[in-house]
Amino acid sequence: MGLEEMVVPATGAGRDGLRAILTSPGDAVVALDFDGTLAPIVADPSRARAHPGAVAALRGLASVLGAVVVVTGRPAGLAAEYGGFAAVPGLVVLGHYGAERWEAGVVTAPEVHPGVGRVRAALPGVLARAGAPEGTWVEDKGRSVAVHTRRTGAPERALELLRAPVGELAAEHGLVVEPGRLVLELRPPGVDKGAALTGFLRERGARSVLYAGDDLGDVAAFAAVEKLRGEGLAGLLVCAGAVGDAPVRELADRADLVVDGPEGVVALLTALGEELRAR
Repeated sequence: MGLEEMVVPATGAGRDGLRAILTSPGDAVVALDFDGTLAPIVADPSRARAHPGAVAALRGLASVLGAVVVVTGRPAGLAAEYGGFAAVPGLVVLGHYGAERWEAGVVTAPEVHPGVGRVRAALPGVLARAGAPEGTWVEDKGRSVAVHTRRTGAPERALELLRAPVGELAAEHGLVVEPGRLVLELRPPGVDKGAALTGFLRERGARSVLYAGDDLGDVAAFAAVEKLRGEGLAGLLVCAGAVGDAPVRELADRADLVVDGPEGVVALLTALGEELRAR
């Protein structure tokens, strides 16, 4: 039984996308989010690591596809380190939503937006005045700053409490807020996963793409693939549902295929690589 019989996307566009990847893998790109897609979500982001089978699956794909790329909000070099991606020949990491690029061990990036430093300095006072509960913490990503509520007693309530004051602070310093699962990230405008993915696909002359993500930051990438489908690109959109939890509804509703977290993503990538190498 071939992969097309075992993996059946729910939409015609998704089935066309999978077929295009299988038919012409040299023209195909597999693009993936990191946290929640290749790596399980953990309370402390510094402890996130790729699923144990991820590197082997990516190596298998890199040997037969046009390109494999990771598109993440993390710093590019950090994602490469946590993922073990130096072991995957040719893999590219687009970090900070595309503002940074890691390739062959080298990171390239523009200057940091000046608003990031000002927000970094002002954020502790803003959170204190807003009554941020115990467990709220700030992650400094270098090119952006993220406020996490996962460790608080009522994470969703804390997120809603902080949404307005954090948004006002971002706007005051020329930044935007990227919402995610129990996190508000303050980052420069005009940079998102959709723009990063579109630029990479055009750079590589891709004719098909599989994109997998799990969170609100991936909505822009889903939208980019949907738009590119209208221009003739074949695309398969995969939602990595959270293990033991409901997937992000906006992604699941737009996805061609929903799998069970990083384990499901790695299983899909492994099967795809095996199918392509057997042809």
